[in-house]
Amino acid sequence: MEYTTLGDTGMEVSRICLGCMSFGTSSWRDWVLDEEAGLELVDRAIDLGINFFDTANLYSLGESERVLGKALEGRRDENVVATKVYFQMDDENPNSGGLSRKAIEQEVDNCLDRLGMETIDLLQTHRWDDDTPIETTMRALDDVVRREKARYLGASSMWAHQFAEALHTAERLGLDRYATMQNHYSLLYREEEREMLPLCEKENVGVIPWSPLARGYLTRPHDEFDATVRGETDDLARGHPYFEGGGTEVNERVQELAAEKDVKMAQIALSWVFHKEWVDAPIVGTTSIEHLEDAVEALDISLSESDVEWLEEPYQPVRVSGHE
Repeated sequence: MEYTTLGDTGMEVSRICLGCMSFGTSSWRDWVLDEEAGLELVDRAIDLGINFFDTANLYSLGESERVLGKALEGRRDENVVATKVYFQMDDENPNSGGLSRKAIEQEVDNCLDRLGMETIDLLQTHRWDDDTPIETTMRALDDVVRREKARYLGASSMWAHQFAEALHTAERLGLDRYATMQNHYSLLYREEEREMLPLCEKENVGVIPWSPLARGYLTRPHDEFDATVRGETDDLARGHPYFEGGGTEVNERVQELAAEKDVKMAQIALSWVFHKEWVDAPIVGTTSIEHLEDAVEALDISLSESDVEWLEEPYQPVRVSGHE
């Protein structure tokens, strides 16, 4: 395993972050692993040297956090745990979502209870809240850190101008600011290269992209995606523009290069992300220990500059996706 410093936090994290959306309870999503399989996945990740785990209160409506907390019991200090708040957790309670002070404070407490922890290493806001002034959100987040319920703050998908406003607001008010950005980024979705990634590089913000395998579209030929349970049932994947703007040809080039190097498509796609200097640790979600092991092996795959250019060449601009 390789390790890196996460942005300017000083924390050392594995170059792979295990995404925990894939476990909790299958009653939430058909493809989600139940507790026993989730515990096995975390155990194997730790064996492989992974020390960075990302979850959210939304995932299996809290069950993912509970399983992760159970999996890390007795070995909490050596691992870095990130979770997220924003999405509404209870349809009958409008204050169970959003980024108001009330929502942040109560949901952070709920996250800590489920994780069985006193402090979250990285507390992230899952999306931008149009209904709450950014000053209110940043003051509430700063208080969470000062009360030692979180160590660092992070954000997830939003417009670059919104992220810049949040960073400036924190600096202007003397508050803890966002240290990381969890954004949508892969060979099939590169719109973040226009503004968000250069902004993160300039501000020394750690980058931990979600969906580096394009929700599975980069793990197999484009005409075989329906072969998996997730492919059949994940409507969110079909909402992204993965096969617009040259995506089909990108997929085919990943196939070709994987065959040439005698590795798997997913390993080529992950290797491309690892070669991007502005990325600290992609978030890799999986339901298979074999695929997790493949992801770790991808760290050893070297791509030449010409390989990278050839993989990227067919890409064309697509609609922005992932901020909703």
